[in-house]
Amino acid sequence: MDGNGAAENGGGIGDAIEELARADTLAFGGVGFAGTLLPVTEAYGRVESALAEQTETVRPELDRLLTHGSPAGRAYAATLLERIDPPAARAAWTAMRDDVGEFKTFSGCLMGRSSLGEYAASRLADA
Repeated sequence: MDGNGAAENGGGIGDAIEELARADTLAFGGVGFAGTLLPVTEAYGRVESALAEQTETVRPELDRLLTHGSPAGRAYAATLLERIDPPAARAAWTAMRDDVGEFKTFSGCLMGRSSLGEYAASRLADA
């Protein structure tokens, strides 16, 4: 990712997009015993808020994230895409089913690992 498009066009979400692009952890809420929000979770929240207000501006950044992001970054992008274009999100999850790239996951205090393909398959099964 070049970092310029989001900063210029996304209303200041460029740093958040870059954080997602290099993410190695997938966490949607507080983690650990103290329920601490990770920087990547905060970045996800900023992009999620911007998406609600600036869909036309943020959508191209999600498309770039799907192509150039880390495995966790791609999972964040597809999750965000579900909010505005469920068929496109389903296509993204389907395309990622065989991806062996791994990332850490958090669900509350529980840390785990998943491949992007495993995570994509679970999202498709839940749909």
